[in-house]
Amino acid sequence: MTLDSPHADLADPGLHARGLYIGGAWLPGRGIPVTNPSTAAVLAEVPDATIADAMRAVDAAEAAAAGWRATPPRQRAEILRHWFGLMTDHAEDLARLISLENGKALPDARGEVAYAAEFFRWYAEEAVRIPGEFRHAPSGAHDILVGHDPIGIAVLITPWNFPAAMATRKIGPALAAGCTVILSPPRKPR
Repeated sequence: MTLDSPHADLADPGLHARGLYIGGAWLPGRGIPVTNPSTAAVLAEVPDATIADAMRAVDAAEAAAAGWRATPPRQRAEILRHWFGLMTDHAEDLARLISLENGKALPDARGEVAYAAEFFRWYAEEAVRIPGEFRHAPSGAHDILVGHDPIGIAVLITPWNFPAAMATRKIGPALAAGCTVILSPPRKPR
């Protein structure tokens, strides 16, 4: 593998950015070059979302919210568990991408991918444990039942230095709870 040609070495070309993923479809966007901080070589271009793209993402998340909220916790758990498996299966490719994009040492990037995947496994297990509470009113005259419901759309912004781990750390609990998600990864500092 050469550091400036990650595409040839990745086992799964599906890991390459194809645009903005909004509402179940890949949409084009203006390009931002992604450079290897070690060599300054351009690795790829990723889309830069516009305000209109952000509003499309909000609309898509709102349109999906009722269906995702109604998805049984066990099914949400299975989806998150599947994502854990996908990250584990593609761990080396993901680590190489992190290393190339961020300049993180490959062993550290491998550790981050393993750590990131664990958030999906953890929240897959927690998705079926959404608690409720039964209490007596302070007066003793009534009973109070407290349930937990999805609050709505979660807009998630992640830091550049842990791109996988901080994304899965936020995505996992939101999806497990039944919320839809909009993820905005940051631009790397220049």
